[in-house]
Amino acid sequence: MITLADLAALQNDHGAAWEHPVAPVVLDGPRGPVVIGDGPLTLMGCVNLSRDSTYRESVATSPADAVRMGRIQVAQGAGVIDLGAESSNAKAARVSAEDQVASLVPAVKGLADEAIVSVETYEPEVVRACLDAGARILNMTGRQHEDEMLALAAEYDAAVVMCFGETANVREIADVPPDADPMPVLLDHFAPRIAHARSLGVDKVVVDPGMGFYYGNLVDPPTRARHQARVLAQVFRLRPLGVPVCNAVPHSYDIFGDEFRKAEGFYGVFAALGGTHLLRTHEVPHLRSVLRGVAELAVR
Repeated sequence: MITLADLAALQNDHGAAWEHPVAPVVLDGPRGPVVIGDGPLTLMGCVNLSRDSTYRESVATSPADAVRMGRIQVAQGAGVIDLGAESSNAKAARVSAEDQVASLVPAVKGLADEAIVSVETYEPEVVRACLDAGARILNMTGRQHEDEMLALAAEYDAAVVMCFGETANVREIADVPPDADPMPVLLDHFAPRIAHARSLGVDKVVVDPGMGFYYGNLVDPPTRARHQARVLAQVFRLRPLGVPVCNAVPHSYDIFGDEFRKAEGFYGVFAALGGTHLLRTHEVPHLRSVLRGVAELAVR
């Protein structure tokens, strides 16, 4: 059970991390600047062009449908729209770079004049095509072509969401140490990668601890949920990296059952309290309302 004593202990043990400054990532959008950093938490609405995506409510059946859904999410409060053409689900079909481009580029072009568009991929060919079409953020989910993708981000002055992982791409199953303190692992993982990105000319970096990805040793739903909650509540410990943090909010079907669409709001509270700056969600209006409650209410 999560208690106030648990939260107090986190603050008592690690509260000094809050003193580290975080440089915001500022993007000029068609509706004005979007700031990812300390202050109001920015919502990243999720639209999936893969029919293998498990969150059916976020699946677009065509690029035109993706544009329609993205426009709705912007109206509901999303500051960024994240588009993807291949599910990270372990059982999902692989989608070639050519097919990703065919799906994503029309959607990017349809949304770029109305929203800041992020594209989730690990293929350089897809990165170039989408940045050229108007995307402003690369949601980078693989390491195999990291230097090439970072060089493209620098060329287009795009922001990079740098996802946790050591494998060539997010589809290659890896493990995490769920029973150990995850934060030192994340600090050691991201610090050299951020420095390397800076050396290649990328000056807008956001890190993502990878809570939305599949891991070989987190297949047990309660174990996975406990790990996700632990990381969300302790994101402030990543502040020494000096960059904003993005998190995907979990669903936890085995805990929430047929009320699973409420799960993102539940986890969103811990993401907000823990210091997340950019929150990737399928439920934009629900998260907007929850975060408003967190911002406007007090308990002492």
